[in-house]
Amino acid sequence: MSILETISNLVIELISKFGYISEFVLMVLESMGIPIPSEVIMPFSGLLVNRGELAFWTVVLVGALANLVGSLIAYAIGYWGGRPLVENYGKYIFLKKHDLDLAHRWFEKYGKATAFFSRMLPIVRTYISFPAGFAKMPVGEFSIYTFLGSLPWCYLMTIIGVKMGDEWEKIKSYFHIIDIFIALAIVYILVRWLNKKLKK
Repeated sequence: MSILETISNLVIELISKFGYISEFVLMVLESMGIPIPSEVIMPFSGLLVNRGELAFWTVVLVGALANLVGSLIAYAIGYWGGRPLVENYGKYIFLKKHDLDLAHRWFEKYGKATAFFSRMLPIVRTYISFPAGFAKMPVGEFSIYTFLGSLPWCYLMTIIGVKMGDEWEKIKSYFHIIDIFIALAIVYILVRWLNKKLKK
C-alpha cells in the first residue's frame, strides 16, 4: 500500500467518524502545505452528502473556510519567517524545494491574482501562500482572493463525490487528469487577462 493510499484511507476514516470537524482540520492541514489530498477530503465529504449524512453547502463552505485558515497560517510563516525558514523546516512536512520554487515563480509572474487562480491549480494551490507571505501581500486582499478561489475547487470536488456516490473511489486515480484540465483552463484565462492588460 502506497503512502498516498494510506493517507487517503485515514482521511476517509476520520471524516466518516467526525464529519465536518475532520473535514475542517484536514483541509486546514492540507492548506498549510501538509500533503493530505483535498482530492480525497472533499469528494468523500460529497459522498456523505449523497448518503444524507452531511449538507452540501455546509461541506463546501467548511472546505473553503478551512482552506483560508490553513493558507493564513502558511502566509504568516512566510511573512514572519521568510523563505529560509520555510525551506529549512518544509522537509519535515514533505515540502519539496521544487514545488516551492514553482509556487514562487507563479506569484512573481502573475502577482496578487495568483492567490485566486492558483487555488484551482495542482501543486501551486497548496504552496502559493508561502510566496504571498514572502512578498508581504496585504493580508486582507490575500484572504479575499484565497477564499473566493477556494470556493470553486471545493464545490467541484464535492459535486464529484455527490454525483459518483459509492463509485467515487474508482476515479481517484483520474483526479490528477482533472487537475491538468483545470490548470489548462486557468492558464488560458490568465493569458487572456494579461493580453487585455498589455493592450491597455
